Amino acid sequence: MSNGNHRGTVRLTMGQAVVKYLQAQYSERDGQERRLIPGIFGIFGHGNVAGLGQAIEEYGQDLPFYQPCNEQSMVHTASGFAKANMRLSTFACTSSIGPGATNMVTGAATATLNRLPVLLLPSDYYVTRYQGPVLQQLEHPISADVSVNDCFRPVSRFFDRISRPEQLLTALPEAMRVLVDPADTGAVTVALPQDVQAHAYDYPAYFFDKRVWQVERRRPHPDRIAEAVALLKAAERPIVIAGGGVIYSDARGELQTFAETFGIPVGETMGGKGAIAGESAMALGGYGVTGTGSAGQLMAQADLVIGVGTRLTDFSTGSQSVFNNLDVKFININVTGHDAYKQGALPIVADAREALRALVSEANAAEIRPNPAYLEEVGVAKSDWQELLETEVYVEHPGEAMSQLHAINVINQALQPGDTIVAAAGGPPGDLHQLWDTSGPRHCHLEFGFSCMGYEIPGGIGVRMAQQEGEVYVLVGDGTYLMNPTEIVTAVQENQKITVIVLENHGYQIIRRLQMGRAGISFGNEFRARDSQTNRLDGEYLAIDFAKNAESMGARAWHATTPEELRKALDEARGETRTCAIVMEVEKHRYGPPSEVWWDVAAAEVTNRDVTREIRAEYEADREKLQKVHY
Repeated sequence: MSNGNHRGTVRLTMGQAVVKYLQAQYSERDGQERRLIPGIFGIFGHGNVAGLGQAIEEYGQDLPFYQPCNEQSMVHTASGFAKANMRLSTFACTSSIGPGATNMVTGAATATLNRLPVLLLPSDYYVTRYQGPVLQQLEHPISADVSVNDCFRPVSRFFDRISRPEQLLTALPEAMRVLVDPADTGAVTVALPQDVQAHAYDYPAYFFDKRVWQVERRRPHPDRIAEAVALLKAAERPIVIAGGGVIYSDARGELQTFAETFGIPVGETMGGKGAIAGESAMALGGYGVTGTGSAGQLMAQADLVIGVGTRLTDFSTGSQSVFNNLDVKFININVTGHDAYKQGALPIVADAREALRALVSEANAAEIRPNPAYLEEVGVAKSDWQELLETEVYVEHPGEAMSQLHAINVINQALQPGDTIVAAAGGPPGDLHQLWDTSGPRHCHLEFGFSCMGYEIPGGIGVRMAQQEGEVYVLVGDGTYLMNPTEIVTAVQENQKITVIVLENHGYQIIRRLQMGRAGISFGNEFRARDSQTNRLDGEYLAIDFAKNAESMGARAWHATTPEELRKALDEARGETRTCAIVMEVEKHRYGPPSEVWWDVAAAEVTNRDVTREIRAEYEADREKLQKVHY
């Protein structure tokens, strides 16, 4: 016991109490126990250096401190770590007052939308107030207690502000509860005012005892399983949309058994990429706006759609355009009722693994068997898609640089079982979703719930910290790289080797593609110099040496222009012990094959440009056609 302990209490500052409490928290699922918060990331300023910083130094022997280069990045690292740990462990993140805190808001939104637990401890303004307005304080004209940290409220699953040190006694247990709850998890924000961090209180000693938070698996209601089996028995063309919930529930084996036993093809969302082994005859790969054409075609005709652990966003529903069978019915398996009831589905509010086990058992008892004709159709669709890739996509085009699609195939072939590739925004996640083969398995970690540019490198570090086996590759476009390359320094500092692969196509080309398809013009999406005649950014392409930039931060770097050079760089990078960067020049305006899934992005309703008017007319015709089918 520390000095000041009497009658079962420990006198600590609020900051010290936070540190001691976090070190005693564990999660447990299926008999496996682990630290819930094994470390803390932070950047110190006046708001937290004398409070929480002092506490970490004195009391944080079992709470290692990590120093990122940017506050947003450290939240992304926590998200990547949490995802690789099946949401059973995450990092805490501390910042100073003001901009340090608000820098974490984007990371919080990314975590919450993707339902990944992260613990945020932003510093806050003085509660005592006698100091007057303090440095970086926002003075609201009619609400004296407003803080910039209130920005966290809409992007957090739990928010509290500690205005007295004893409030930790209720705030921290609730924060832990939300972090480990599969249905409620996301960003948890506990704002810590600068002055209160240093205030002392006689905390009960039991508050710092080890606590193990049980992550329970909710079992499905038998009546819902019986109803689902009846729907499955009547279906002739069932299909599964597998989301991230399959992975977090560790239900991949159960999903594969379900699909193969009853002949049900599986399309994966970005969050669910790798939910079924790529080798399975029932694996269609990515599904949705950026999915495979075979998955899109089969979904359009499905009479039963079974969503497992998916939020069914517009990239999966094709803006509600894909379910074209007039008799289609839905079953949704999800830990949250909010998602289970979407599409008017039969809701099975349960853990994915437990629900799939129950479905397999009851469907076997009902003697449900695969439909041979449907299996043949699935096989043909998959074969046709693979032939398209081999004959039209994974090929060289005379006079062009290597396509991004071809480069991804080279990378896929070079990766080994146990390796992981990470991507988040721009063209790479869409192309990985459509093209990546997870056989092996070769893991694919895609953040696309928030499509957050800048997530990739820090997220990759989080994955690396969670899994030391295999290699971790971060695939980024040059636009994303420019937004947040500095965490290469953190990877070097912590000896957490990642290999960053920069696909250089001279701009935000995936958005240019959308722009050309919905406006008919190219404007503001490529890295070009300003033209003195037009006063617009349509001059020469900029020459940027990404390899030297990465080298300046401690990475070993390569520049590749051909498939052979890329293979050589990947081979040499595997043998390295330090962080690596491979810059690959790719063709600017060559894109992947169609997914057969529409996406609702409206063209301008009023315009003086003929090309845009034509695109608007096509858009309205598409909408009218879809409304006739769906409404």
